[in-house]
Amino acid sequence: MIDDKPLACALIANYVSKIPQLEVLATCHNALEAFEILKVKHVDLLFLDIQMPTLTGIDFLKSLSNPPKVILTTAYREYALESYELEVLDYLLKPIPFDRFFKAIDKYFKSVSTLNSQSSRIESTEDIPNYLQVNMNKKHYRVLFNDIIYAESLKDYVRIHTYEETITTKEKISVFENMLPPFFIRTHRSYIVNSKKITAFTNQDVELDDIEIPIGISYKQRVFELLKKT
Repeated sequence: MIDDKPLACALIANYVSKIPQLEVLATCHNALEAFEILKVKHVDLLFLDIQMPTLTGIDFLKSLSNPPKVILTTAYREYALESYELEVLDYLLKPIPFDRFFKAIDKYFKSVSTLNSQSSRIESTEDIPNYLQVNMNKKHYRVLFNDIIYAESLKDYVRIHTYEETITTKEKISVFENMLPPFFIRTHRSYIVNSKKITAFTNQDVELDDIEIPIGISYKQRVFELLKKT
């Protein structure tokens, strides 16, 4: 992956770690560094930022005679048309949510399977893992999305509540939110709830059986829009 923002690289690496068929071979913070890596390593898929110092992602891609498959990751919409002329697989707008990332990976596996029927692929969105992998006390836990009731922010940590256990992992809640499927709703700066577990709601809170989670003022409109759809 190529991105001059370390946090952006960390997010993509985190997403990649959840897909057994993928592995991060190298992380570069500029295109010139990536050019040297491509000389010595075989890369099947490249996550490429556009706006970078010295050489943009678009110019870098144009310079490659035999580029790998490319997924662009950027905060800018205006390069979309030009990028597709370069036959990139997908164009992801930051901040990149987990489900959108998987759609891009789905395109990659399908494109590979067209060329080689033996290759691994994702047949449909139903093949997206139904769990979240998190770390706590040097252990790796797999938590089923459907088992999560809600998550709460504790500064640089997130506490995940299920009916069976509570797991605390080191993660910003904004990053954690992007790892969740669409049926999770951010109701407050400190809370994310599983909409499937909501049993009632008011103008001030949502209820998950006997648990009450507040709805923040700045989140009300979005929360109510999403609740109407669920």
